[in-house]
Amino acid sequence: MRHKDEQWEKEIRKGPFASSPFTEDHKRKVLQQVEWMKKSEEGSKGDKPESRSRLSRPFRPQVKNASHKRRPRRGPLVAGTGALVIAAGLFLWIWDDGQLVKPVIEQVYPTAALQLSDGLNTNLLTDIMKRNVATTMRDDLGKQLKITKVEDLPVSGRIYVETGNESEKEYAQIWLDATTGNLREVQMRREMQPSELEHRYLRQVPSLLQSIGSTPTLKPVSVQRYVSMKQGESEPISHTTLALENETGYGEIVWKQDEAVSISGDLSPDQVSQAVLADARNAIEALSGKANLDLVRASRSKDDELGKDTVFFSFKDNYFVQMTEGKEGLGYTVGDANHYEQDFADWEEIEAYYQELYNIQESLLRGEVEPIIKKIFKMDLQAYKLHRNPDHPGMVTFELESSKDVFQVEYREDGRIKMITRGEL
Repeated sequence: MRHKDEQWEKEIRKGPFASSPFTEDHKRKVLQQVEWMKKSEEGSKGDKPESRSRLSRPFRPQVKNASHKRRPRRGPLVAGTGALVIAAGLFLWIWDDGQLVKPVIEQVYPTAALQLSDGLNTNLLTDIMKRNVATTMRDDLGKQLKITKVEDLPVSGRIYVETGNESEKEYAQIWLDATTGNLREVQMRREMQPSELEHRYLRQVPSLLQSIGSTPTLKPVSVQRYVSMKQGESEPISHTTLALENETGYGEIVWKQDEAVSISGDLSPDQVSQAVLADARNAIEALSGKANLDLVRASRSKDDELGKDTVFFSFKDNYFVQMTEGKEGLGYTVGDANHYEQDFADWEEIEAYYQELYNIQESLLRGEVEPIIKKIFKMDLQAYKLHRNPDHPGMVTFELESSKDVFQVEYREDGRIKMITRGEL
């Protein structure tokens, strides 16, 4: 179906721009692209009948499951595809598993959404460069940021593209090969509202929280996205961090590309093992002498990238226990999170205090820590050798060299124990 010029304007004003955040300047530029593409299509009337027949078919975008999506290659784009869409008068939107996300024009012709500041040396940017920049920001950052700087870097054979300011929440740096226009390096970041997060992430939230025993009704409160591609890498990699909370709890999920790699959240009361909780209370009693302290918070964090699964208990009076299962084995920490402020008049007093910590007598430390370790771990430290580290006054390690079993101990100047960690942190 053909539209007259005034109908093109009416069609675009209806959508997708009617409720969009695009600026009037951006809308105007897109309209210019539409007009150019419409004229391109009209100029193709002399094509052979087979081409005209192909143009008459309606455009039917195929949407696959998000987990099987293929990343568009950062290469040349066939303009005829865009002309086909616009010539048919179809301002369609693509659905991402039930959520309306992008207009077709920006899918098949991404540079239509590219925004450039005035006064830039845009002659440095080839069509391939523009497409690669636009596609990278759209697909990896989820937003087109306005380009504020384009610079030729002749020594390295690169073209540098920058958006925004380094101090801003939304910022991107892209380095392109000056000859091929391909991406060389990428660093991008942005903060977004939870409502802006793609549906393929949001739909995973309840089941991911349930998978660690956390409350599935935690609500998204903030999103941060970081995108990086280093020299020698073939594609940008994105990390998306979603913070969640409600009146009583907190959680966090991190995705690498579209795969969740880290899940954290407060545990539901029925997910807390009473036997494990009793052991944690006994550890706190061994460290502090305080029995049956109330549990303030229980949480779990599962990080597939680090290969760690951690359960954390926080008790009244700022005591805590952390248990970790990781690639290197089991880890256990019991600690006192109270802060005891020290008043120092000058750097000489600070250095004297650190020296006092470093030189504390081994017999004093052993006398303080051995009863605690014996009660928690049913072991004694007689066969363990003490090691000091001058870079960390106030901390020593006890190591059983025959088995590489290690206890890390933090202490105060009077020998009182602040924290004991065994195994992996």
